[in-house]
Amino acid sequence: MIENILTPLVCERFLSDERYREGHLRVVNALPCRRVLGLHTPEMKQVAKALSKEGGAEYIIRFEQAAPEALAYEETVIWGFLINLQKCPLEQRLKMLERYIPVLDNWAVCDAFCANAKWMQRADKRVLWNFLLRWFASKREFEVRFAVVAAMCYFIDEEWLQQLFEQIDKIDFSIITSQYKSYKGRPERPRMGVVQGASPYYVRMGVAWLLATALAKFPDATRAYVHSSSLPEDVISLYVRKARESFRTRCVSAK
Repeated sequence: MIENILTPLVCERFLSDERYREGHLRVVNALPCRRVLGLHTPEMKQVAKALSKEGGAEYIIRFEQAAPEALAYEETVIWGFLINLQKCPLEQRLKMLERYIPVLDNWAVCDAFCANAKWMQRADKRVLWNFLLRWFASKREFEVRFAVVAAMCYFIDEEWLQQLFEQIDKIDFSIITSQYKSYKGRPERPRMGVVQGASPYYVRMGVAWLLATALAKFPDATRAYVHSSSLPEDVISLYVRKARESFRTRCVSAK
């Protein structure tokens, strides 16, 4: 949709260096149907800010009217950035998200949006929480991951921690559908749409990340929850691994 704006900003190394390009594709891990142009986050933020000044709401409408499968990975990221940059009431922004969240099909798009949704810090938390509950109950992988990562970013505090743990415990991983295929071992070349873990991999990883983040802030409460939780063993193992890898929790027992 805005590929003509993005193409000149593509990293030259992405175009000329096969090894570098494969590394970029491996990290993003888009589905095979989703084109990846080769931009990095700073360039995408730059484009979003420029479009926002030109008339961000108009571009958001154009994204909403476009066929989701026709959008490049970078276009879906920029769409999310534009929603974050809008100056509007919470109700209006949530309506924009109702049309954006179902398009999410990649961890990097989801997480880029959540990490930059600073308006969530100032939003009415009760209204926002009720909005997230809808997506926690979804059966689609990245709708659930959106709820998990947004909650991780903006609801790990004394007031909301127990409600957050209770909601995580309600996730039924067995009914969540994923377009990604599980693969044993590490493929020699990037294989888009493939993960090395049980489905829905990106929800499992999101929950593990949330718990590792909670451990850094509320170690006793997090360990108590993990001990009594109904989480699958592989999610708990992922959480322990993430806690050990994080510089914030390296010296904190995860269990």
